[in-house]
Amino acid sequence: MSIEQRHLNTFNSILVANRGEIAVRVIRTAKALGYRTIAVYSEADAAALHVRIADEAVLIGAAPVADSYLNGERILQAARTMGAEAIHPGYGFLSENADFASTCLNTGLTFIGPGTDAIALMGNKAQARQRMVEAGVRCVPGYDGENQSNEALLKAAQEIGFPLMVKAAAGGGGRGIRLVGKKNELVEALSAARSEALNTFASDELILEKAILRPRHVEVQVFADAHGNVVHLGERDCSVQRRHQKVVEEAPCPVMTQDLRARMGETAAEAARSIGYLGAGTVEFLLDASGEFYFLEMNTRLQVEHPVTEMITGLDLVALQIEVAQGRPLGFMQSEITLNGHAIEVRLYAEDPGQDFLPVTGSIDLWQPANGEGIRTDTGIETGLQLSPFYDPMLAKIIAWGDTRDTARRRLLRALKETALFGITSNQGFLIQILKQETFCSGEATTAFIDEEFSKDALAGAKASLTGAKIAAVLQYLIERQSAFENTLNVSAELLNWSSAGHLLTRYIYPFEDGELDIIVTPRGDDRYIVRLGDGESMLHVISFDSTSACMEINGERRHHVLYSAPLPGIVELSMDGRRSVFRNCIAFPDVTNDTASSSRVLAPMHGTVLEIFVAQSDKVSTGTRLMVLEAMKMQHIIVAETDGTVSEVCTTAGNHVVADELLIEIEPD
Repeated sequence: MSIEQRHLNTFNSILVANRGEIAVRVIRTAKALGYRTIAVYSEADAAALHVRIADEAVLIGAAPVADSYLNGERILQAARTMGAEAIHPGYGFLSENADFASTCLNTGLTFIGPGTDAIALMGNKAQARQRMVEAGVRCVPGYDGENQSNEALLKAAQEIGFPLMVKAAAGGGGRGIRLVGKKNELVEALSAARSEALNTFASDELILEKAILRPRHVEVQVFADAHGNVVHLGERDCSVQRRHQKVVEEAPCPVMTQDLRARMGETAAEAARSIGYLGAGTVEFLLDASGEFYFLEMNTRLQVEHPVTEMITGLDLVALQIEVAQGRPLGFMQSEITLNGHAIEVRLYAEDPGQDFLPVTGSIDLWQPANGEGIRTDTGIETGLQLSPFYDPMLAKIIAWGDTRDTARRRLLRALKETALFGITSNQGFLIQILKQETFCSGEATTAFIDEEFSKDALAGAKASLTGAKIAAVLQYLIERQSAFENTLNVSAELLNWSSAGHLLTRYIYPFEDGELDIIVTPRGDDRYIVRLGDGESMLHVISFDSTSACMEINGERRHHVLYSAPLPGIVELSMDGRRSVFRNCIAFPDVTNDTASSSRVLAPMHGTVLEIFVAQSDKVSTGTRLMVLEAMKMQHIIVAETDGTVSEVCTTAGNHVVADELLIEIEPD
């Protein structure tokens, strides 16, 4: 179906072929516009937020994405069953799958996205590079040939020079990418990139690109309708990245000039015109220190970071997608687009920065996003949600707008500190560190920012503080007394803090660094408590206290926004200024010997699927030897030996699904 025919396709119902925060985002806009919305979900997502807010929902398969969100036929069957007239793919999954878009159109459904030719062309990095070169757009030097043998790629790499990037041609979202510094690292990088690309995108085609060191990653949002109108909506700076995935995005770019914006914007718009583009798209560039920019790729879909563009333009990009998909004009010209203020977005991930950003799973004990002037949170999670190992670890996007960049930054910093997320490890503290870092504050961060400025200790985050332990002890005391009051008949609240020998003394012992903290809490009336730790004591005044937060004054210093969760008796999870700590009362939990931490027992660090095993029983290994590849949350993780020895047992096989802490391999140490 041609773009010109799109004006014939009006619709009243939309099936959202995605999950998580983007599905929630699309459904809310579609409902606000009066459309009937239909969600699809896997067995793991039966209780998900996007399922509950849609008008209707359809189960499409088991938890693995191949059985559900990547199964185009099941999604189309759901559309036919529910009488959907249009499909919005969100981002990821099938959003840049030309075959899926074509099948939608052939079955009479409107695909809310670009034409299939544009998806096919720009969805392949090799073809996109070739097309841009033909159009006169400067590209990063590299190799995009059809010969995919190791020999051809090794030869091309020698000509390009090191360091270089190995990239999945059909990739996106940071998957299937490896930075190679030396020739002897290339073969292993090719193998790893091919495997990840094949599992994620069903294609193992690769390209090579010269690694431009310390550039900015700047992208331009373009929009086109079926009437020949193509505009750009300014740029976004996405330089702050880890593992080639964006962590912080902002608009406008801090170093942008009017002239550079005009040149980059027109280049992006011309790229869209040259392929007859329709709808929302993003043209990505690398910007070097001299002001030269190089085409990187074009994403033929809505971007994760689209909210920062919405906040500085006042436009709803999802609403525009729906409009132009029905053949309606954009309704504005390039000269009418103005950029107002500054917006910054951070991606909140379920991951451990101190463990090389390893994804984590678990249950969300408490989710309580912040609000306030200029703050927006896009999410698909709720309190009580069980995170699945089958999907991306992004939990939410927190966005702040301000008249100036620094106002937006300060608002975002405050919002992060006031956001409650308990039950799982996240990068919340790491995001706070980024926003405080001088290089970021001054707008000078490049793609090398995280690697250059965050040591392993810095990534591990701040440890629990003595002040936090004292506050946790009083909170635990209050929680226990409140529970006792609720479960005790005919006893006044005043009597709960009293005993015949005088004021009640309650003891808490918390593990702390390499030892323990022994804390005594004594109530003094008027919501005041004496907290004794060793030879010292502090006066703590509870100004306010509810089920998730408190305001405390300790020795005259007031602490607002003390957030907490008590998932089990004897445990308090505490967050102050975004620093999350878990305090576990050893009196309630006697020590239990745990020998599973031995380096000779290789345990699964998370739920996942074993893709490949490199060793067998009786093999000799040394520290750092590659043992296996585990895929979890759409990423591949290499498990290595932590001791020298001999493999005594391999406890799993390739293809098996394993759970966190499951024994994978046993090694007899030398």
